[in-house]
Amino acid sequence: MEVIQIILLFVVFISMALLMFLRKIPALLALPLMAFLIPIICGISLTDTIQYVIGQGSLRLHTAYTVAMFGSMLSVFLQKTGIAESFIKKGAELSGDKPWTIAVIMLILIILLFTTLGGLGAIIMVATIVLPIMSSAGIGSMTIVGIFLIGLSIGGTLNAGNWAVYIEVMKLTIAEVRSFALVMFALTFIAALVYITVQLYRDGHNLNFKKIIRVSLSFLLISLVLGLIYNNIDSNYQSYIINSIGMLGKLFKFLIGCGIAVLFLLNFVRLFFNRDTEKIFWTAYFAPIIPLFLILIFEMNFIAAFICGLIYGLIASFKKGIMNLFVRSIFEGGGVVMPAVALMLGIGMLLNAIMGPGAEWIVIHPEGWPVLNLLKPLMTEIVPTNAFAYVLIFTFSAPLALYRGPLNVWGMGYGLAAVFLASGMNPGAVMGLLLAVGQIQGISDPTNTHNVWLANEMRVDVQKVLWNTIPYTWILAFFGLIASALMFIK
Repeated sequence: MEVIQIILLFVVFISMALLMFLRKIPALLALPLMAFLIPIICGISLTDTIQYVIGQGSLRLHTAYTVAMFGSMLSVFLQKTGIAESFIKKGAELSGDKPWTIAVIMLILIILLFTTLGGLGAIIMVATIVLPIMSSAGIGSMTIVGIFLIGLSIGGTLNAGNWAVYIEVMKLTIAEVRSFALVMFALTFIAALVYITVQLYRDGHNLNFKKIIRVSLSFLLISLVLGLIYNNIDSNYQSYIINSIGMLGKLFKFLIGCGIAVLFLLNFVRLFFNRDTEKIFWTAYFAPIIPLFLILIFEMNFIAAFICGLIYGLIASFKKGIMNLFVRSIFEGGGVVMPAVALMLGIGMLLNAIMGPGAEWIVIHPEGWPVLNLLKPLMTEIVPTNAFAYVLIFTFSAPLALYRGPLNVWGMGYGLAAVFLASGMNPGAVMGLLLAVGQIQGISDPTNTHNVWLANEMRVDVQKVLWNTIPYTWILAFFGLIASALMFIK
């Protein structure tokens, strides 16, 4: 009987994956359907399935989708006030007329904006400014699309709102998620510089490769020397260095706190002494960054940080009619993120279907959740047990993040992650896996709405975008998995 149940479970997984791959059924429907079928196959009654899986599962990620709503509210507000658009234009004015410089500055601006912004509306709004600027510098259409997608993915990696799922589902600390997110940021930024350099050369631009190589090698050499020195000095000196860095960190934290307070004060001063309220004041450009600082440096609650960002943006852009604009942004922000919220409802149901509803079920059924009892022995045998197998298996299977495949977090990824967690895999390693292979999904996946829109806007084939970027994203996933293995697999 157990063998038949396991076979049926895999049939459900594979069938849903194929249906999503062939675009016969959206993930929005596939995930709840899987969540319903899985417990039924494992012998759980219809009543318990509806109550514990469908009912309670829809609330499992309530923190994550509440954070998403507040993040979306800030995103819409920045668009409606013109802060995001002006931010892009100011950066372009400072970039000069050199293609490589313009590409890198546009990349940085996209990264900064999408640490807070999100959704196709924000992407279109930013792209309508960025794409013409890069086109006017002679950058090729395919290169422009790739730069935008990579910047978008890096910004998403640092978007603290996206961390909420990992913290809530995998019970990781902010410090654990933050440390690996920063590693992925560094790796992806290096990959972005390589991509820009190679693509601009292919577009026919003359580049100073010697200078680029010299700067890169100097940075790597300095980092290596400092690492070797630190690794070989006496432990007492190491403790002294760590304490010194800690003191500098506290000083930096104090200065950032003072800086934020000064920015708020300057905004209030502007209201009293600057009558030109129609013009965007320079302090408004910090609105997308304030929540990130509050979360990264002060470890503030996600929702509180976004509320502070909203309040800061309101004060910094205060003018006649701003309150109506603010209220509309709140309502529209909730509406914009509803597709993602609906998907999170399905993810929560699937998590409950695989991992169980928690203590309430155990009190009534001390033998445990039937799905876990069935899958855990099997998954324990096939889940990687060492760092080498972890890197090897998931590097080769990384393209399964495409087309809403099993490793796609907006497809079946979180369901599979639940199985890995249930089998005993380190939660940090599961997070590292999803973030590493997620670069393939975020940048290369032709089923992303932003990939389709950008490709159409720049008159390139969305499938060609996949083949253009996947050599970089696959290698990036490989190095991300190595970093994850070193950090989380002992």
